[in-house]
Amino acid sequence: MKSFLQKVLMLFLAVFIISCSTKLPNQQAGSTQPIHKDTGFQQDFSIKYTLENNNTILNKVVCDRNGKINVHSSAGTFTTHAGAFLYPGTLVPDISYRPMKDKKIAAIGLYEEQLVYLDDKAVLSNAWAGKLNTKHSLPGASQFAGGENFSFLISDGTSLQYLSNEKIAWQGKNTQPVKDILFDKNRNTFWLLSDDAVSTFSVKDQSLRTVFQGQHLTCFTLANNNSELAVGTTNGYFLLDASTHTQKGELQTKLPWTNLTAMHEIDGQLWFGSERGAFILRPDGKYSYYASRRWLPSDTVKHIAKGTNNRILILTDKGLGEINFRSITLHDKALYFEQQVRQRHIRNGFNATIINMTDGNVNTGSMEDSDNDGLWTSMYLGSQVFRYAATKSPEALQNCRESLDGMERLYSINPVPGFPARSFERRGYALHDKSRWVPAPDPEWDWKSTTSSDEAIGHIFIFGAMAELLDDEELKKRAIVLMDSLMQHIVSHDLYLIDYDGKPTRWGKWHPDYVNARPKIVGDRKLNSSNIIAMLQTVYHFTKKEVYKTKAYELMEKHGYLENLMRPIKDIGVAPETADTLSKILSESWNHSDDEMYFLGYWGLYRYAFTDSLKNMYKEAIIDHWEAERPEKEGAWNMFTAITGVKEFDLEEAIWYLQEYPLDLVSWQVNNSHRKDIEPITPNFRNQTIKEILPPDELRISRHNANRFDLDGGHQGREEYSAGDIWLLPYWMGRYLNVISGPETAVRPYSTLPAKSLLSDL
Repeated sequence: MKSFLQKVLMLFLAVFIISCSTKLPNQQAGSTQPIHKDTGFQQDFSIKYTLENNNTILNKVVCDRNGKINVHSSAGTFTTHAGAFLYPGTLVPDISYRPMKDKKIAAIGLYEEQLVYLDDKAVLSNAWAGKLNTKHSLPGASQFAGGENFSFLISDGTSLQYLSNEKIAWQGKNTQPVKDILFDKNRNTFWLLSDDAVSTFSVKDQSLRTVFQGQHLTCFTLANNNSELAVGTTNGYFLLDASTHTQKGELQTKLPWTNLTAMHEIDGQLWFGSERGAFILRPDGKYSYYASRRWLPSDTVKHIAKGTNNRILILTDKGLGEINFRSITLHDKALYFEQQVRQRHIRNGFNATIINMTDGNVNTGSMEDSDNDGLWTSMYLGSQVFRYAATKSPEALQNCRESLDGMERLYSINPVPGFPARSFERRGYALHDKSRWVPAPDPEWDWKSTTSSDEAIGHIFIFGAMAELLDDEELKKRAIVLMDSLMQHIVSHDLYLIDYDGKPTRWGKWHPDYVNARPKIVGDRKLNSSNIIAMLQTVYHFTKKEVYKTKAYELMEKHGYLENLMRPIKDIGVAPETADTLSKILSESWNHSDDEMYFLGYWGLYRYAFTDSLKNMYKEAIIDHWEAERPEKEGAWNMFTAITGVKEFDLEEAIWYLQEYPLDLVSWQVNNSHRKDIEPITPNFRNQTIKEILPPDELRISRHNANRFDLDGGHQGREEYSAGDIWLLPYWMGRYLNVISGPETAVRPYSTLPAKSLLSDL
């Protein structure tokens, strides 16, 4: 009997342990939400090498088995110097072999992964102890390719020579100038490309013949295990069967750009160069697009080659872009972005943007003051609160403390009780909107007035999150004092933010006379109702002051704010002709800053609802809004939707957002409206421009309040954004909600783990 009981107890204990080990600490009871296991994914980033002499013409790039990069140009052979992520290197003359300087190098290539050169006298190499030195008699030769047993086919454009056994074994002429030569080892045949034809030279028969006639041919590469020849043109590409020489399928024109300049199959994937950047054909039939200064020194691609260690070399007319692919986890990426924020983007505790940079150089700019210093910092603070709640990282807690100092001073630097400044700066050093700055009582400082409603909702969001999720009593109390101070100001001033001049700010208005003056179809009526109820609920939850609860119910029951906030998103649109001027201005099109305000407010609207009945109604409103947002695949909005416990919140799309967001947050000018592989849709109220959203690394850098369907934009490399609000907020929120796991590889405890990752060497 005792043995049986022991077995039962042991079985019960085992089941209990298993259930505890699989239950995640922050998931709601009975949660069926999916969880992303944070395993490695391929992160791409670019290291660029620029050319100092703009008159030099770059032709071709190769990389040997040792990682040595050579670039052939009109000024000789170049190699790379220095170069790191965000810190471009240069292309410099390659003088490693002194005798090469005096040779007239006309082309470069690889043979058995070794560097091989073509000059006016021979095909030669410094590999194999310099023994390769096969003479030819075409002093103008500029094209070559290597075949079997150190044989080579060379051309000066029309004349051809086949070099075998260190002698000229065959010579002849092509009917058209040869643009490129490839060797097909499967057939022991050389392929030749001309403007209007593809030809072959058979080694066995030593015969040259034209096998395909076309028009405007520009480049080619062997593909699909040498079974096909992919041929580029000025208007797309097509495939030839390498055995029958017949075209397979139609001309492919649904590309990012159709005027192709280079093609190369690398590790089974087709890479394309064009006059507007480079792109790769993915297994799903779509293209990953590498254009703009984020990736390349110029969008005019001259040649593409394989590098070592999972790198792709893209030569442009202004330098070399080295696209690196590294296997990392989201956690690795987070730690890299944590460094980016702390090292370059913390201004007086605020989460700031670097501006006035020269050509993407992050060391040439300064951190700016912003209308939304409080908002962007609230969102960064949110990332650190969630990070601490998920990991108990002392570093995250210290980051919270330092940024709360900045937020707190927004309230103390001006003389208006409970009124947060937009920003503050040392006197005389403000950069923007000089008319909005006011001298502080402290003669060393100025503060910025006209605080907006988006500041207010950002403040209440983060003060609530800090009060709930931090276990540091001092920080919790400070957060509660600040939220109470702000709401006392708003409630005592009849639901207005009253500036230093005694007047309401332009957008700090939640009174029914303002809110309900908007027609029901105008979004601000729904937005302001949703935000003020969220704010009142949040502050009541932590202070238990009845005035906030009473005011919220008054607005919902007497003034229709519950009806307003529950109005479906589909009912929001353009104000009628009979509406007032402001309503028309507010509803010309969808304002994506409103999305940001809604979702930040949803934290307190749902989490601190007065009753379960209200919570269920709020959940309905949140999911209704999220449904409208789904085409944008917005990582943050998906994570905020997850707070409701709903099973479907597009976790996969949120992970796609986090994985695809570029490491380079410089505001390079990006253009996509010219692309032939995107499908435009009819102009609409929400300003969705194409059927399917492009990946974040193909778009301009923007915060969550931007339209992710904007195809063109950027600031010519003059700014660098902070990852604090853009990336770290949705990531750490996902970690806190346990819909993103920690890294699947073992790590040391946070108390001993330095803020480094697999990207720390960048």
